[in-house]
Amino acid sequence: MSDSYAVPPRVLADLVPGALARDAVLVGLGAALTGGAAQIAVSIEPISPVPLTGQTLAVLLVGAALGPARGVASMLLYLAVGALGVPWFAGGTSGAGFVSFGYVIGFVLAGAVVGALAQRGGDRTPLRTAGTMVVGNLCIYAVGVSYLAIAAHLSPAQALDAGVVPFLVGDVLKVLLATALLPAAWAVVRRVQDDGR
Repeated sequence: MSDSYAVPPRVLADLVPGALARDAVLVGLGAALTGGAAQIAVSIEPISPVPLTGQTLAVLLVGAALGPARGVASMLLYLAVGALGVPWFAGGTSGAGFVSFGYVIGFVLAGAVVGALAQRGGDRTPLRTAGTMVVGNLCIYAVGVSYLAIAAHLSPAQALDAGVVPFLVGDVLKVLLATALLPAAWAVVRRVQDDGR
């Protein structure tokens, strides 16, 4: 295995052989994982029109594992297919006219930023992974809360109360889960590569 890579893998997806076909499959799988995780949804109305879901964890893991280009492509595919009518947004919804659609748009930004940070080693240790995941969450919030404020006619303070505060505990748990998963995946990769030498 030591001769398999002229350049060390920069993200986990680089370990899969096949270039273009690999990338197409990984982008589709990333979108499908996000769509599947979106079905883990709990309505918290009237506290917020935005449901609690598992999709933000999927978005962050997809961005880290696939890197910036594939991460963005995966989230654009998720957004486009859902906007066109496939019911794989939170709780089996689709379309683009709902007040939490900004979070879906924010997934594209998060895929790019988390992917770029992972490419620079931001998913190799628990501390770096935690920082990468926090930055990714901030990207999602920046777009999602801004869109929510406009779409629901909320003040900035109301948008923060409805679009951030109810999700902080869940986001901390998702960050902790990612800090366990991603560095562990890299530890397995290093072990396999060392065994192959």
